[in-house]
Amino acid sequence: MKIAVIGGTGLIGSQVVKNLKAAGHEAVPHSQSTGVDIISGRGVDEAVAGADVVVNVTNSPTFDEASLAFFQTSMDNLLAAAHKGGVGHFVILSIVGVDQVPELDYYRAKTLQEQILAAGPIPYSIVRATQFMDFMDAVLSWTADGDTVRLPATPIQPIASKDVARAVAEVAVGDPINGIHNIAGPEVFPLDELGRITLAHKGDNRTVVTDATAGMFAVVKGDVLTDRNAHLAPTRYTDWLS
Repeated sequence: MKIAVIGGTGLIGSQVVKNLKAAGHEAVPHSQSTGVDIISGRGVDEAVAGADVVVNVTNSPTFDEASLAFFQTSMDNLLAAAHKGGVGHFVILSIVGVDQVPELDYYRAKTLQEQILAAGPIPYSIVRATQFMDFMDAVLSWTADGDTVRLPATPIQPIASKDVARAVAEVAVGDPINGIHNIAGPEVFPLDELGRITLAHKGDNRTVVTDATAGMFAVVKGDVLTDRNAHLAPTRYTDWLS
C-alpha cells in the first residue's frame, strides 16, 4: 500500500513510517521540512495524490485556544486534498477521554478534529491513545518550583510512543473502522505517584507534593484519561524508564 504520513518526521510519525516500511508498504513522510504546509495548503495535494491511506499525526504548535483553528484549517485542507486524490482511508491519532475534558482548549480542539473527520467524505479510523510516557518530563517541568514538583492525583495510564506508533501503523493498513480504536498502557498510576517514580529513577531529589489544583491535568474529572478495556500495549513504565 502507498501511505502518506502527515507529520511523518515527528516522534510518532517517524516510527509509524519505519513500521510501515518494515512491513513492506510504501510509506512517505510529509511535514513542513519536506515542503508540505497543512495550514496554507502548500504541497498538500501532491503529498496525498495516489495514496491509498493518509495518516495524520500532526500536532498543533500551541495548546491554547489557537489549536482549534489549527485543527479546523489543517483537517479541511487535508480532507479536501485526500478526497480529490481518491484516498480510501484517513487515520488520525487522538487522546483517550478527549471529549470528556472540555475545560482544556487543546482537548476541545482534538475533539473538533475527530468530529471533522467523522463528518467528512472519506472512510476513517480514529486511534485514541492514553498519555505518552515520553511526555512525563514535560509534565514535571510545568509545576516545578525549586525543590518541589506539584502534581494532582489524576489517574494516568501511560503508553510508550513505540507502542502508539505500532498501533497506528496496524490500523492504517487495515479496513477503515469508521469509529474509534482505544489503546493504553498496561498500568494505571495517580499522576503524583508517577512523578515520584520518575524522579526516583533519575536520582532527582525533588519532592512531589500532591496538589489537586496543579497543572493542566488538575481539571480532569475522575479517570476519564484511562481505559482498562482498551487494547493494552505491552510496555510497562518502569521498563520504559530503564
